[in-house]
Amino acid sequence: MKESRQIVRMWRQGGAAAMVTLVRVEGSSYRRPGARLLLGKQGEYAGTISGGCLEAEVMRKAAWLVRDGAVVERYSTMFDDTAEVPFGLGCGGIVDLLIEPVDTPECRAALAALEVALAGDEVTVLTWLPCAGRSLERAVLAATGDFTFASAGLTEPELMEARAAVLLRGAVTNMLSGVFVERITTPQRLFVLGAGDDAKPVVSMAALLGWSVSVMDGRAQMARADRFPEAERVIVASAASSELLAIRPDDAVVLMTHSYEQDRDLLAAVLPLHPRYLGLLGARHRSSLLVSEAAAILGWTVGACCDRIYAPVGLDLGGDGPEAIALAVIAEVQASCMGKLGASRRLSPEDVEIHLREGGVARYLQTQCALDVA
Repeated sequence: MKESRQIVRMWRQGGAAAMVTLVRVEGSSYRRPGARLLLGKQGEYAGTISGGCLEAEVMRKAAWLVRDGAVVERYSTMFDDTAEVPFGLGCGGIVDLLIEPVDTPECRAALAALEVALAGDEVTVLTWLPCAGRSLERAVLAATGDFTFASAGLTEPELMEARAAVLLRGAVTNMLSGVFVERITTPQRLFVLGAGDDAKPVVSMAALLGWSVSVMDGRAQMARADRFPEAERVIVASAASSELLAIRPDDAVVLMTHSYEQDRDLLAAVLPLHPRYLGLLGARHRSSLLVSEAAAILGWTVGACCDRIYAPVGLDLGGDGPEAIALAVIAEVQASCMGKLGASRRLSPEDVEIHLREGGVARYLQTQCALDVA
């Protein structure tokens, strides 16, 4: 998503000459279909389509290749540089690159679709690749199922057939009978509930991935935009604030206020919203007590709460300090949201019962953080 932001920014600033899109891969490749590279007229660029092996070659030839319109070029990254397709680089695959001039309605529609997705609306871009006797054509399908753009040469039957195929297949990217279909998803949204100093590297790493980050805390002296310049929003908000209702089922939430009362109330407020990921910072004893009290507030079982919480938050990567913890947290959020999560540390109802028996209540009677306003 960070690359998409850079590409849109460069396009809006003017001076872009050509766009390169990876549309097909055979074998292995550093990037997957949908990767883009936007080339400027003065040699500037945004995005990548390989690990750095193809960019220079494509940049050198792009203006000449698109002199008569969009083309698909095939590059080999096999070790054998005697292959029919040039550029053996040892990466182990063959890639097809769509190269198109920026100053066409079709290319502008694709770039506008990227911009729409970054703003929060998922879109699907369908590209009829150029081939013998047919130039590039494109259509953009909104999440509502309506076409917001279609090349003048596309017929109604072609559009309806393509839309039906997209709805049936539902994949993020695929090739359907010469049509490159790309579902452009919105940035992952992360809500960091807590504006302490250790939240800063969490926000920075999430922003580096291109995520949309919101920071919320009930303490106005900490929830300040100047403390989190990479966040899209920094809001003074408590568990009773309507701002929390903005959290959706596909969002990720990390709870890290270091204030027991805030954590308890926020946990009880966020659990019913069923975010995709809900991580709770803190030791097992503390988290066990928080879960037990949040369960009592909601009238839920402890098990139902444990099923929806990652605690202790973050993958067990080792290391110490705010940056190492932030890396573990962001890695777990990324894996969870991408459906690649293996084993994480999770609380169980038995853990909660054991920790409470061991004196968890007495250990956390001090419920006010030193940074809380009396």
